[in-house]
Amino acid sequence: MSSTPGPSHGRPPLHAVQVLGSGSAGSGAHVRSLADGLVARGLRVTVCGSPVAAERYGFTEAQATFTPLRTGTNALTVAALRAASEGADVVHAHGLRSGVLAALALRGRPTPLVVTWHAPVRVAGARSHVVRLMERQAARAAAVVLGASPDLVDRARRRGARDARLAPVALPAPTSVPEEDENLRDKARAELGAIARPLLVTVGRLEPGQGHGPLLDAARAWRELDPEPLLVMAGEGGERPRLQRRIEDEHLPVMLLGSRDDVPELLAAADVAILPSRWEARSLLAQEALHAGVPLVATSVGGVPDLLGDAAELVPYGDAGALADAVARLLDDPPRRARLVAAGRRQAASWPTEDDTVAHVLSVYDELTGGTGDARRR
Repeated sequence: MSSTPGPSHGRPPLHAVQVLGSGSAGSGAHVRSLADGLVARGLRVTVCGSPVAAERYGFTEAQATFTPLRTGTNALTVAALRAASEGADVVHAHGLRSGVLAALALRGRPTPLVVTWHAPVRVAGARSHVVRLMERQAARAAAVVLGASPDLVDRARRRGARDARLAPVALPAPTSVPEEDENLRDKARAELGAIARPLLVTVGRLEPGQGHGPLLDAARAWRELDPEPLLVMAGEGGERPRLQRRIEDEHLPVMLLGSRDDVPELLAAADVAILPSRWEARSLLAQEALHAGVPLVATSVGGVPDLLGDAAELVPYGDAGALADAVARLLDDPPRRARLVAAGRRQAASWPTEDDTVAHVLSVYDELTGGTGDARRR
């Protein structure tokens, strides 16, 4: 593990500022994990982000200072971030918007900037040009860009990053996996109306690019199965009204659950978990499914194949037929499901730990600050 650049010979601890946007499930949990690990190693940590992210991830519980940021890249937001990073040794931004904000806030200062790219921003039309400009600005301003998957590292290099590296993001492993209690499982399934039928579970934001169109196409095909599976979708977002209308109009065996704080219990009750996304780096749902011992069908996109290896059924994104067939085959093949569960547990044991991730990030900070925490103090 890297040496800890904490207090030494009377010097104050290294101050690392973490900049987080709205705090998606992956990036928010990652920043909380970093805050815990860095504080434990003697660093002073400030997290800048939305009040919603602060409430969800409890950064102050990790003994980090929290500075709220407004939404949007306006002058007040940049000024707040500039004030919060005054005298910091390193600023670490998570996501494209946060990287641009940090680059603007640090203009004229020698404070090194690290930017982690967790996922690409996908837009169409004229907005795609704006996104490219933002990517170029964030990549060129950063001393180091960390990509959560190889394609993000390549993307950062194409946008002009001086130093882009692969840094898989380890998320917290569950503190406890729900026990295999048939009574609890039956109760959860009864509450969802899936006592005598297979239960399929997916979790994620109800936003474009999450693969919900092909998923509902597959659900239409599952109506032909006997018994007919029930697909439950946990999550909220702007696509919910459209999805609900389609479910009702086509009489699909699908239930929208909204936001849930019992995802591990939902997965423990499932026969199959589904990840239908257009792109993922190190999907939170995929990790939770393997930790919970649930067979997974996922799209073969981004960092998913490297993350899962042979521990899941992989299908092309947007191929509703392949998705429907993969799920139907698993439901009809209990031995195959059992083999995937065993492979999933082996695969999960091979992933980098939170400690590995914190040690890697700390080694980058050491490199940028000379390893002593002395680089930029006031």
